[in-house]
Amino acid sequence: MEFAFYLCGLVAVLTTLRVITHTNPVHALLYLIVSLLAIAGVFFSMGAYFAGALEIIVYAGAIMVLFVFVVMMLNLGKTQQDQEREWLKPSLWIGPGIVSLLLLVVMIYAITTATDQGIDGTVIDAKAVGISLFGPYVLAVELASMLLLAGLVVAFHIGRDERQGEVLSNRVTDAEANKEERA
Repeated sequence: MEFAFYLCGLVAVLTTLRVITHTNPVHALLYLIVSLLAIAGVFFSMGAYFAGALEIIVYAGAIMVLFVFVVMMLNLGKTQQDQEREWLKPSLWIGPGIVSLLLLVVMIYAITTATDQGIDGTVIDAKAVGISLFGPYVLAVELASMLLLAGLVVAFHIGRDERQGEVLSNRVTDAEANKEERA
């Protein structure tokens, strides 16, 4: 399980660096999803199966899909059509695909080799989950929430970027008001 922990941690760090350095917002969000899946792998390798499942369902599933749709909706315009055609090239999906496949292999390896910490179907109450999340795993939970907050801030700043040739509002700028006053 140490192998899975370190490999998932490495994948999380590398994909988070790609989120920070990538210029395309949709690709950065896809790398962020892979990073959140890697963090879920870290949770699984530490034996926190419930936290890992919540990481996948809540963060990588629902919230990141929402981010992807918001960024895609904010970037609508005539200048974006050529860029969207570029996104469909298979060469752009190789990086996230390979990293996701690596995570899948690690998860299958971790599940098949874990004999003492396997998922046995016992019911865990909410109090035990809370004690686990805010006890020994509080650092991992807070790191996951900070990563989500960083993704939200990046999506906001990317989404409000004004591009040349696009009208974002019907307000009159100062330059246009001065032209109208002179005329």
